[in-house]
Amino acid sequence: MTEILSYTGSRQLSQMFLAIFFFHSSEFFLAAVIHGKSNVTLKSLLISKHYVVAMIFSLLEYIIEIVLVPELKEQWVISNLGLALVVIGEIIRKMGILTAGKAFTHLIKIYHEDHHQLITHGIYRYIRHPGYCGFLIWSIGTQIMLCNPISTFAFAAVVWRFFAQRIPYEEYFLRQFFGAQYEEYAQRVGSGVPFVK
Repeated sequence: MTEILSYTGSRQLSQMFLAIFFFHSSEFFLAAVIHGKSNVTLKSLLISKHYVVAMIFSLLEYIIEIVLVPELKEQWVISNLGLALVVIGEIIRKMGILTAGKAFTHLIKIYHEDHHQLITHGIYRYIRHPGYCGFLIWSIGTQIMLCNPISTFAFAAVVWRFFAQRIPYEEYFLRQFFGAQYEEYAQRVGSGVPFVK
């Protein structure tokens, strides 16, 4: 168990906990600033039972592998690539939130509100769903950073599947709200999630 307290274990786990803390606290902070503190609940932290189970699984994988196969965790080029992906994913997601402002919510809107407008400038000029794109990159990056091969593939598959179902559902309402304007936008700009139109 001394491997967990080694330089490798200390560095990778501290980076992971810092990434998780920054992601969730900044989501909560931005939601409070953009939508007002009174409109923010703990749901704005984006922590679900499935998310907690996935993170516990990834930590268990990490602990088992660092004890049984410590050299697997010593792949610094791979770990640093994961750290870079965490930062890139975070930047893409936060740019989407800041660009959309009040139009960005953590819950899919099924009714059109007066302040809800179609955002097609900034990062939305290049990525239709930067929040989803950023989270996909961030979540996979956390596992690459830990050199967790099982969780890397599991996170990629589960998060991709979630967005592959969520994007068509959300876009059904966006097409209702914005009609031909959204249709043209969707034809021109990719979703940001691979293989999801």
